[in-house]
Amino acid sequence: MPLILSAALALAACSGTEPRFDAPPVTALEKVSTRYARIEVATVTLPIYAEGEEIHARDATGAILPLGPLWSDEPGRAVTLQVARDLDSITGRLVAPEPWPFRDYPDVKVDVRVQDFYATERGTFRISGQVFVAPEEDGPDRAKPFDIEAVIPGEKPGPAQIAAARAAAVSELSVFIARNGLR
Repeated sequence: MPLILSAALALAACSGTEPRFDAPPVTALEKVSTRYARIEVATVTLPIYAEGEEIHARDATGAILPLGPLWSDEPGRAVTLQVARDLDSITGRLVAPEPWPFRDYPDVKVDVRVQDFYATERGTFRISGQVFVAPEEDGPDRAKPFDIEAVIPGEKPGPAQIAAARAAAVSELSVFIARNGLR
């Protein structure tokens, strides 16, 4: 570990401030065309254990336990913002999280409800649940289950690598939403 990072972590520990880990942005997302010009993303709902600041992992016994390190932002808010940002990049359309900030109403609303949100003992970050897509006028309502695992990079994964895997899993979810709900 670089000396500056070690010193910063030691200083944070002494001051009572916990280090926090952010999910870095994922670039080069697949492009998917959509019929909707304006897309609203509802606030993503997470399971109770994942609503707090702590990063969680599931062990070989099936127990989901906090690891100690903290996310840099409230996870539901962070995932909502990432899905909106990713869908904007993937579709090239106007995408925003709720509440809708623009004068004209959205054409469609995307609602993501997460059941699993944790690192696994197999070295992946798992996110599963169901996505609901509700157009205002044209197009069918859709409900699609998803089950995504992204590999945690590195030989000795830590919180930063778990955060990177979380970002990759959420981006994969965004592509899934575009392909299966917004065409």
